[in-house]
Amino acid sequence: MTLGEIAAAVGGTVRDGSDEVTVTAPVVFDSRRIEPGGMFVALPGERVDGHDYAAQAVAAGAVAVLASRPVGVPAVVVDDVPTAYGWLARTVVDRLPDTTVIGVTGSVGKTSTKDILAQVLSAFGETVANRASNNNELGLPYTVTRATADTRYLVLEMGARGVGHVAYLTRLAPPSVSVVTRVGHAHLGEFGSVENIALAKGEIVEALPGEGGLAVLNGDDPLVAAMATRTRATVLTYGIDGPADVRAEDVTVDELGRAAFRLVHEGQNARVRLRLYGLHQASNALAAATVALGLGHPIGAVAEALSRAEAVSPGRMQVTTRPDGVTIINDAYNAAPDAMRAALRALRTMTGGDRRAVAVLGEMAELGEHAAQVHQEIGRQVVEIGAGWLVAIGGADAAHYAAGADGGATVVDRAADVAAAWELLRDGLRPGDVVLVKAANSAGLLTLADKLIEEPGAVTA
Repeated sequence: MTLGEIAAAVGGTVRDGSDEVTVTAPVVFDSRRIEPGGMFVALPGERVDGHDYAAQAVAAGAVAVLASRPVGVPAVVVDDVPTAYGWLARTVVDRLPDTTVIGVTGSVGKTSTKDILAQVLSAFGETVANRASNNNELGLPYTVTRATADTRYLVLEMGARGVGHVAYLTRLAPPSVSVVTRVGHAHLGEFGSVENIALAKGEIVEALPGEGGLAVLNGDDPLVAAMATRTRATVLTYGIDGPADVRAEDVTVDELGRAAFRLVHEGQNARVRLRLYGLHQASNALAAATVALGLGHPIGAVAEALSRAEAVSPGRMQVTTRPDGVTIINDAYNAAPDAMRAALRALRTMTGGDRRAVAVLGEMAELGEHAAQVHQEIGRQVVEIGAGWLVAIGGADAAHYAAGADGGATVVDRAADVAAAWELLRDGLRPGDVVLVKAANSAGLLTLADKLIEEPGAVTA
């Protein structure tokens, strides 16, 4: 698009440059991601103002800047930069009529489902998807502007911090396929109730067109299955535990916690053997399969693509074995209660009954008045899975982990921060241990997982 076209789309004016200058690469809000021919979004901030990096971005290859004031280099100047960024994304989507937009949301599993789905659909056409969890009002436009006329599938994870957030994202990129994975307790403190979470997540279903739209819903979650009444689009359910349009049957888990199952749909079936760790990945894979089958792809090819899918987002059930035989499960990117429980079940499976399970848990965030109770419940589950050692990192909520595990057979240690936890683990881990590192992203345990993995010769599975 030319700067003139962009200015017309977002209600801005071109300053210090020509209307005919053409943007040919993604529009990014991080100057480190600039590609030649791209555009830089100058976001205002309390500590850092993107406008101060405008000249640097142009020097790095950007042809212009989206800004709220003239910056001395070619720019489209608007009243509100984040809003303009969003409507630029909508303009891009409208210029891609042959691209199928697929929205993915849920309290748990949306990033893993998005990653699996992107890999599956890549077997059938060029696919663009969010990197990591770029799923908000900035990450979604960035992802959209990576799409081109050759993009067949645009897979967009959509996050929410309150009612109305998903609806806003669907206005920027209206989906023709919507996926809801599960309604859980993530961000419960912000939403106020599970019912409000269901209300917010279901906005992605309400955005579907009645004709040609497809809602893919988790039939094992009653709150998700009930969203079928909120759309006139075609509905396909998926499930393991109960009746569903697409099912996983004969589910098994190997000694490394990787699930295998028979994918069943409309009288056809095909075997799937996942490379992903944790039984919960079977449900995520099933969601991805349902989308692909709903789009008309053959079940055998879908099963093959599922069986090739790998973990791609950092800190999402990434498994590394060190030379001393210690296995690190890096699931530290984020943590909601349901995801924490699933990760602990995977930890138990991966010990094989003869290796020590070590749970290194940082605090979960945004649980509001439920925080103490939920952290204590997780502490009890640590004991129930037979973990030999719990390292609880943080303040009051870490103390609740410890309280939940108190009186069980699990050895419990507290660590105030990552540095203190590192001292404990460096001296206390034994050859053969299986170590789960998990917490809310704000706890900073990704750096701890990296330190645990850094031993020379570690092999990532």
